[in-house]
Amino acid sequence: MVEEEEVFQDEISEEQSELFEHFRIIVDKGQALMRIDKFITTRIPNASRSKVQQAAEAGNILVNGKSEKSSYKIKPFDLISIVLPHPPREVELIPEDIPINIIYEDEYLLLVNKEPGMVVHPGFGNYTGTLVNALAWHLKDNPMFSSGESRPGLVHRIDKDTSGILVIAKDDISMAKLANQFFNRTTDRKYIALVWGELKEDEGTITGNIGRNPKDRKQMFVFEDETLGKHAVTHWKVLERLGYVTLVECKLETGRTHQIRVHFKYIGHPLFNDATYGGNEILKGTTFTKYKQYVQNCFKILPRQALHAKSLSFDHPFTKERMTFDSDLPEDMQQVITKWRGYIANRTMEE
Repeated sequence: MVEEEEVFQDEISEEQSELFEHFRIIVDKGQALMRIDKFITTRIPNASRSKVQQAAEAGNILVNGKSEKSSYKIKPFDLISIVLPHPPREVELIPEDIPINIIYEDEYLLLVNKEPGMVVHPGFGNYTGTLVNALAWHLKDNPMFSSGESRPGLVHRIDKDTSGILVIAKDDISMAKLANQFFNRTTDRKYIALVWGELKEDEGTITGNIGRNPKDRKQMFVFEDETLGKHAVTHWKVLERLGYVTLVECKLETGRTHQIRVHFKYIGHPLFNDATYGGNEILKGTTFTKYKQYVQNCFKILPRQALHAKSLSFDHPFTKERMTFDSDLPEDMQQVITKWRGYIANRTMEE
């Protein structure tokens, strides 16, 4: 029996699909002894033997809770758990000389501080100008980036209009080992967001099952019924109170599509200027024309949701060293935060 148990996702755009799947296989009672890599390829569609072997090498194949090599011989009633990348989408990957901010690189991986407005990988309507097109130029001698696959090296993603840190693998084994960490939630990811309204507490946790909004497929939605969405947890704490908006730090326990954006919408505090979830309306404040103009000017400075992937920690796939990377807030978010500080200071003086 094969179950597609869970799908690994991160904060990703609506047109982008998942990166990794988690399968559970219970071996039938009449099954003869067979190498596990061969067995898995017969049970999971499009699972190549080389990908299965790479998953085993990365420790992504468990039998009865224990990591096993690809030469392991399966037995009746074995419980097999495996994390595999989705089958590659064959597209023409065009290397493009696009500037990208690489903050770290070695022979196994690199980290990028992505600018807002850049799509992560080619897909419908965005076949050029993406981060992966830029990486294909930078890594033109790397076989992974000349394979014709549209998502080479990607372990996680962030939305087009979200800025911040991404880690990219430079070979299949590094990719599998990093994916295992994201899947098992041993990474540490922190985001900075500017949200509408004043949060009553100084910190908290949002728990809600996230799935596609049945009324609008471009949106995600929080369902009370756990069968309609995937379990999602976002921890947050207030960094700065700015009157009608609040600056918060978010730590992801899970990684679902639009998780931070839809969770804050769910608790009544959409991200500032998040058009998908209503944050591009003036949700808090006064009715004065001057205030409306002020907020519209903020929207012009920050023409996107106010969300930045600030830091990322993980274990290096080969040295095992714990690595932590941090990034500054982009200029557009900094400017808007400064404007709100000024607005609150002036309002306090007037009062």
